[in-house]
Amino acid sequence: MVTRRRFLQGMAMTALGAPLARLPALGAPRAAAGGAGTAAAAGVSRHVDVFVGTGGHGHTFPGATLPFGMVQLSPDTYDAEWDACSGYHQDDGSIMGFSHTHLSGTGASDMLDVLVMPGTGEVQLQPGDREYAGTNHHSRYDAVRPSADEPRRSGPPKRGYRSRYADERARPGYYRVRLTDVEVLAELTATLRAGLHRYTFGRPGAGHLLVDLAHGYHDDPAVPCKVSGAQLKLVGRDTLVGGRVVHQWANGRHIYFAMKVSRPFARATLYSEDAPLPDGSAEAKGAHLKAALHFDDAQRAPLLVKVGLSAVDIDGALRNLEAEVPGWDFDGAQRAAAQAWEAELGRIRIDTPSEETRRVFYSALYHTLLAPTLFSDVDGRYRGMDLAVHALPPGRHNYSTYSLWDTYRALHPLFTLYQAGRVPDLVDGLVRMMAESPDGPPVWPLQGRETGCMIGYHSVAVIAEAQAKGFAGIDYARAWPLLRKRAMDDDYRGLPYYRKLGYIPSDREGEAVSKTLEYAYDDWALASLADAAGAHGDAEALRERSRNYRNVFDPKLGFVRPRAADGQWIEPFDPQAMGHGARWRDFTESNAWQATFLNQHDVYAYARLFGGMEAFERKLDALFATPAQLPPDAPPDIAGLVGQYAHGNEPGHHVAYLYAYTGAHHKTQARVRMLLETMYRAAPDGLAGNEDCGQMSAWYVLGALGLYAVDPVSANYVFGSPLLDRAELDLGGGRKLVVEAHGNGPGRPYIQSVRWNGQPWTKSWIGHAELAGGGTLAFTMGATPNKAFGAAPADRPPAFGRPAAEQLA
Repeated sequence: MVTRRRFLQGMAMTALGAPLARLPALGAPRAAAGGAGTAAAAGVSRHVDVFVGTGGHGHTFPGATLPFGMVQLSPDTYDAEWDACSGYHQDDGSIMGFSHTHLSGTGASDMLDVLVMPGTGEVQLQPGDREYAGTNHHSRYDAVRPSADEPRRSGPPKRGYRSRYADERARPGYYRVRLTDVEVLAELTATLRAGLHRYTFGRPGAGHLLVDLAHGYHDDPAVPCKVSGAQLKLVGRDTLVGGRVVHQWANGRHIYFAMKVSRPFARATLYSEDAPLPDGSAEAKGAHLKAALHFDDAQRAPLLVKVGLSAVDIDGALRNLEAEVPGWDFDGAQRAAAQAWEAELGRIRIDTPSEETRRVFYSALYHTLLAPTLFSDVDGRYRGMDLAVHALPPGRHNYSTYSLWDTYRALHPLFTLYQAGRVPDLVDGLVRMMAESPDGPPVWPLQGRETGCMIGYHSVAVIAEAQAKGFAGIDYARAWPLLRKRAMDDDYRGLPYYRKLGYIPSDREGEAVSKTLEYAYDDWALASLADAAGAHGDAEALRERSRNYRNVFDPKLGFVRPRAADGQWIEPFDPQAMGHGARWRDFTESNAWQATFLNQHDVYAYARLFGGMEAFERKLDALFATPAQLPPDAPPDIAGLVGQYAHGNEPGHHVAYLYAYTGAHHKTQARVRMLLETMYRAAPDGLAGNEDCGQMSAWYVLGALGLYAVDPVSANYVFGSPLLDRAELDLGGGRKLVVEAHGNGPGRPYIQSVRWNGQPWTKSWIGHAELAGGGTLAFTMGATPNKAFGAAPADRPPAFGRPAAEQLA
């Protein structure tokens, strides 16, 4: 099995109204900046800092893209190792070039397709050393040190085609930087399927563009990106086209491009295995291809470059390019990108006296809009999970980049509120994938390939949530038998043990405890789809099987723990450990403390295993209070620690809300407010862990609104502690949801009372149907807890499809 652990081996201000976000030089304050092509950002977009998460372990990228866009045109500072998962990290002091595809916040990686780098002087074919920065670097850091596990080089680091850089600035849909070694100002913007570059050469004489088709993310620095079937072809004196098949994380994915330049190049050289092909060669094929396009008087006018992408073929890339960028209006494209971002970000308008909160909120909202990514051409063609080319029905779109182990928890529930019009395409695409894929239901699909990353098969949760919330335009009938086959028949990652024993034995399968718990939730989700399909017998069997969590819970110790195939608990047991031995881990990016609370759907029955609700509440208290002493083999994903709680990783994201089920909702309020205020900052290292394709940010957005979907399939939201004084969400169709928090402020996290459309609301939760219909949810906040709020059994959240009062009677 492939999890993010495999990829960890071998190895955390934009001024209000400023036109651009800027990363400062070392020790320098943030500053507003202007310059070529930098019309001031308008509306709420001006509060976004695209550099949030580009430091620490956030793994985000700062470049130009559109909401859910196919193209992510961004600088690459490195192309290997964990903290280069997005191709960029603020600790690196030089830029390799600008590639057109990037992942946002992932813990495993791929992409960085079609690298373009402007240069002057002799053409360099190697990127040079990561450590190259020099003492005259005028961006954020004066020097870059090698990582502790990377051997130090003898002699000075080599530059290659890298360049040091300065004056790096960006906002949604636009990026610029000055490449100081080659004296080039680089500007980037994007459409949905194309990237636009504008290069202003500051040095007289010739210049060139290097196109590196061998460049791409590779986990091991010593092993280059594996490519097959690559091709480059010159068409006239202004066009370069090509494509390749990449064998990295998404093994065997296809990518094609078409690149045009705004004025003819004087000459061009194609390279294979870094050897120039004979003069006049117009086409190259192989595995390691590059091209250099030469311009004799590069300084005389800015050089514009436009690049269209397609996963189908070169003709598709050309059609995408001509449809979206027919001319050379860089500033017009940049304005269109800004308008697209403002339209989506402006769906949520907030009031808060804190400018830091405003920046964090809109930066988080921005990151929720970067994935999934568009994966179909303007003519409706797309490459399916079977690698065949398919055609979409008119008006539909295909998407890729689903980090489902993460995003089913908060990102997709958030979409059902403020991106409802996009939900049918996003979810029906998952159904289409499972019908086309030889691997079955999607787990972590990327550009027409299944990466197999992480555990469970949580596409079922996203589909079941959409069905429970009444979304049309999704082929649920097609999904049900395909998902049933996975649950009932497939020999897949421990499922035969799960079906036979009721749990997965840790002496037979890695990460067995976590797999058991995640399959239990998938059973719960699938039961909902079974009922909708009329398969009520299957639904009942799946609901009962969703209680398999009981089989890895030890009531004597009060923890889930590894169990052997013979039914015996495996010794020794340490709740802070990752596993029972050196062979493999028992938990997925967590330990027993964190995994013990991975129950989202059957909380009241689960609490009885601890001895009742009071004992369960004490166990929650202990989670947050027990000092963290993680073992050396703990993955860095376990971050953002509060006691044993880890906010930097997704299995714990619902845990603070579990107090609502115990009747101590005031503890949820206090914990959630603390996490909102301490785990997020408007800074490059402002995230507690990987952004994970929007999940980390979606937790913040929902939490700031006072909501969280503990069990997304239930179609309910548990209240937290609203951070914003007021928020207005455009739900589409003329409907608006207004959330107000009266008497809010620092030190006032506690809900005193709630009103829904002017009427008292005593429950600590609310249904999606109420919110999606529009209305006003008004909280009254205070400095001391109202312990009566949400305490009555009738006011606690339902679980397992039944009211709390019924289960607590």
